[in-house]
Amino acid sequence: MVESGDVSGDRFDDDGREKRTGTLLTASAHIITAVVGSGVLSLSWAIAQLGWLAGTVILVTFAIINYYTSTMLADCYRSPDADDVPGTRNYTYMGVVRAYLGGRKVQLCGLAQYASLVGITVGYTITASISLVAIGKANCYHNKGHGAKCSSSNYPSMAAFGVVQILLSQIPNFHQLSFLSIIATVMSFCYASIGIGLSIAKVTSGKVGKTALTGTLVGVDVTASDKLWRSFQAVGDIAFSYSYSIVLVEIQDTLKSSPPENKVMKKASLAGVSTTTAFYILCGCMGYAAFGNKAPGDLLTEFGFYEPYWLVDFANACIVLHLVAAYQVFAQPIFQFVEKKCNKKWPESKFIISEHSMSIPLIGKCRINLFRLLWRTAYVVLTTVVAMIFPFFNAILGLIGSCAFWPLTVYFPVAMHIAQTKTSFIVESETPERITQERKMVRRRVRNKVPIEYFQGKYL
Repeated sequence: MVESGDVSGDRFDDDGREKRTGTLLTASAHIITAVVGSGVLSLSWAIAQLGWLAGTVILVTFAIINYYTSTMLADCYRSPDADDVPGTRNYTYMGVVRAYLGGRKVQLCGLAQYASLVGITVGYTITASISLVAIGKANCYHNKGHGAKCSSSNYPSMAAFGVVQILLSQIPNFHQLSFLSIIATVMSFCYASIGIGLSIAKVTSGKVGKTALTGTLVGVDVTASDKLWRSFQAVGDIAFSYSYSIVLVEIQDTLKSSPPENKVMKKASLAGVSTTTAFYILCGCMGYAAFGNKAPGDLLTEFGFYEPYWLVDFANACIVLHLVAAYQVFAQPIFQFVEKKCNKKWPESKFIISEHSMSIPLIGKCRINLFRLLWRTAYVVLTTVVAMIFPFFNAILGLIGSCAFWPLTVYFPVAMHIAQTKTSFIVESETPERITQERKMVRRRVRNKVPIEYFQGKYL
């Protein structure tokens, strides 16, 4: 693909790539798919550890932090950017960090981002299998009684989930995931609404658990050390549940260039974060009101509710469908990173760059790339095998997410915003002729992957 230059015609964007068609709706759907996961059903447990006051305040605080820093990151998609001259596009989070900060920070960003992405795809495989098994358990409990021993292996469910992901992973790029994200958004609203509705029904029945302003009580529900540990774990769960910065730049790269991508992305972030916050507060608070300090880790898979069993089954099926799409949203940046590296290293290899047309029943003609087919299949198989070997991996994922939250959601967006502000201040203080000359120089430096700090220090 062409990095820059004059490209005419309606089929291509200003960077020579195929014209982007993303809108506010598709970007919002991608964000909600990435943010609202089955973890929303565990927020009642988090509120139980923190209490009414701290739990609600922390939910709102992290929503504000994520939205504020996401607006900073959205402004960094083009570098440098100006009202009259659009800057060069940065297609990935690493590309944005390379353009504005450079140095070892690029490697740190890549490590944090891709470790999180790999961990999430493994975690989603485990979570989807738990929901599939829960469907069988709900039917078993309905037929044999709530005290029956209903157990089933997660391995067949993981394998089935992996087979579906092998097929979906052949979707070439992020731009073609819109339909999956819209379906996933609808599914997330369904199961979150079911969880809220069942909690409200339990509250109105009068059979509720004991709640407190500070949550679980030391000496009654937990020990002092457990209270401290669980409170930190709850804060970590809430922080990680909001984080979508690891795919924000990739989502923004799907948007049409008019209106400006950063303005559309800010609106999509506001819509996504405000919607998820409303569901988080409702699900967390109503779940806590229903179960009190004994709130389960998951309202559905840990059987906070047994009946109506068919509604619990439907909610778990919605979770699985949501995770099917969410897996692809987090896997696509990994696929594209590896494929871009291989294309750059072996540009003449027919195995890597050639595409073949195939007719598939019920689908029609598709273009298949052998390298993409083998590499993406191998990745899905690997994540499935890891999920089977480490079924407790979700606990590790929480640690990975906590470590990645600070650099990806807070530090890099703020640092790049400061670098961008400095550049804008320096450029605006120059004469019009100097402004034009230096903007061209900055764009040339960015195109050649030279950090803006180098430009500032040597040429201004």
